[in-house]
Amino acid sequence: MRTRPLGRTGIQVSPYCLGTMMFGRVGNPDHDDCVRIIHRALDAGINVIDTADVYSSSETEEIVGKALKGRRDDVVLATKVNGPMGEDPNRAGNSRRWIVTEVEHSLRRLGTDHLDLYQIHHPDPRTDIEETLSALTDLMAAGKVRAIGTSNFPASDLVEAQWVAERRGLARFRTEQPPYSLLNRGIEREVLPVCERFGLGTLVWGPLGMGLLGGRYRKGATAEAPERRMAWVPRHMTDQRTLDTVERLALLAGEAGIPLAHLAMAFTVAHPGVSAAIIGPRTMAQLEDLLAGAGTVLGDDLLDAIDEIVPPGCDIGPLDVSYDPPAVTRAALRRRPSGERAAA
Repeated sequence: MRTRPLGRTGIQVSPYCLGTMMFGRVGNPDHDDCVRIIHRALDAGINVIDTADVYSSSETEEIVGKALKGRRDDVVLATKVNGPMGEDPNRAGNSRRWIVTEVEHSLRRLGTDHLDLYQIHHPDPRTDIEETLSALTDLMAAGKVRAIGTSNFPASDLVEAQWVAERRGLARFRTEQPPYSLLNRGIEREVLPVCERFGLGTLVWGPLGMGLLGGRYRKGATAEAPERRMAWVPRHMTDQRTLDTVERLALLAGEAGIPLAHLAMAFTVAHPGVSAAIIGPRTMAQLEDLLAGAGTVLGDDLLDAIDEIVPPGCDIGPLDVSYDPPAVTRAALRRRPSGERAAA
């Protein structure tokens, strides 16, 4: 595979990034099979692997560590921190206390002494961003982390973090990992332009629309979706507008003679602001299918037709696992006290 710059980090990455969320008890519990899948991806030219401490309760990092024995230097290795790793409320979030503790756990599980990219999995409104950046800056100075990034950050949070880093003399975030697919193009409106403005690389997740763009789940057949997926993203898998849009995209792909999954992947990596799209195969067959479409290139006519179905900058339906800021999730932040609501 050809490589692309990961923002302005100087790191070169393949257009496809191997995501590992499906490795472990949540997806594929066979460690040896997962290792074979990772090795096949590396042999095919994929040079960046993304994981997280919370995947399968840290089991996934251990699997990745097994796979990288003897191959670590050839891989751009990324993991994430933020999600809860136990009942103790201090074993989660973006505090210095937790970041400095959890990076050691991730390094041990991954069997390495450094991370090429350490990402904050979600914003943490309870923690000052300066607190987070200062901890990450120290980890970089100690040689445990090469570059730092974010995931699921709104554009305003990305800009604030850049300003804080500049004013306080701290290391700044170099990457962002947002959701992006034919069904969810909302990041085109602000997140991707902000990333391009500040030179942030982007590793976009969910390019197959959480499975809806893989070609298996179609309107009227969502009941066949895995029980876990229905429990995880129920609105996304059953939203009628989303399902109708999938049908239109499938028709377009058929007319173009391209499998829907290959159309979806080619669309995400066509955007100039996208460094790499994260694929998340559970089986070797799924990986081979995605690799078979790696050379797909969409012409302007086809991209224009996609724009007619899904307007640029729009999310067709709800994506249950995307990050919603407190201003959206907490009604009290959107409503004045009842006694102050009158205009006069």
